[in-house]
Amino acid sequence: MSELNQLISEQLHWFVFAFTVIMLVLVITVIAQGAKLRTMRRKYEAMMAGSGVEDLEGLLIDLKNQSDMLEEEQREQKAVLEATQTKMRVMKSNIALKRYNAFGERGNDLSFSVAILDDNSSGIVLTSLHNRENSYIYSKPMQNGESQYILSPEEKEVVTLALQRT
Repeated sequence: MSELNQLISEQLHWFVFAFTVIMLVLVITVIAQGAKLRTMRRKYEAMMAGSGVEDLEGLLIDLKNQSDMLEEEQREQKAVLEATQTKMRVMKSNIALKRYNAFGERGNDLSFSVAILDDNSSGIVLTSLHNRENSYIYSKPMQNGESQYILSPEEKEVVTLALQRT
């Protein structure tokens, strides 16, 4: 045992030196970690500033709630857009007009045919025939591009013109 004590006392300065080096390495490591922690804390405080929330968990919960509300509003808007598009498909927005002289030399271009159709080629064809003595108005319904009544050449022409606008 005395030999061990003698060995330690002879080598004591080396033990002290080794422990000093180890302590210096630990102090430098602590200082570096402290600097990183301060930088991270500054970034965290900058992120949380003005959010009205005290911790990161609360902020994440608020963001999740806001995201859910936005998704719900988006679903509602999508439904409104789809309903609007459905309504627009059946709107009578394809219109064509042709004026002509239905009675040859006995009149002017006072007669006309109008086709009012939707995107499904359904709607109505109105024809008005005018001469000096009489005036006639005809209405012919259209369903999927077909009419149960015979169409005149002028009426067929305005139907074709109206369908070309789709």
